[in-house]
Amino acid sequence: MPYSYEPHYFEDFEVGETFESVGRTVTESDFTMHSMFTGDWTELHSNAEYASEEYFGERVAHGPMTFSLATGFVYRCGFLERTVVAFLGMNYMDIPAPVRMGDTISLDLEVTEKKDLSSRDDAGIVTIDTEMTNQDDETVFAGDMKFMVKTE
Repeated sequence: MPYSYEPHYFEDFEVGETFESVGRTVTESDFTMHSMFTGDWTELHSNAEYASEEYFGERVAHGPMTFSLATGFVYRCGFLERTVVAFLGMNYMDIPAPVRMGDTISLDLEVTEKKDLSSRDDAGIVTIDTEMTNQDDETVFAGDMKFMVKTE
């Protein structure tokens, strides 16, 4: 399966269609940049000594950082390039396991719903189920993402 896809307009998506992202390894720089951007320096994520004595035994990614990594994978796939109008939210989001520094993660995606909009004829809504896994095939994020996508 390819890791880079052609941009899709609303009409191009098919329910059941799947996509797969590339992988990437999470680094200490990712942790630092997320903390710097958000201002969230919670010690569980930023203090190695403190985190070593806590539940996970080491620093783990912020939950919102995990979500941000997932959205980055969606856009990196390319199928929403210049066709997405808006990210509209999610019906559910789960983070069942932590992302750790050094994990290599990737995202699997499946189109689960398409919905025409009666209020506009230039876009529709596409819902995509996502599952992010690490190098051990452990799920670290799952959720459905709703996008408003241009029609052709």
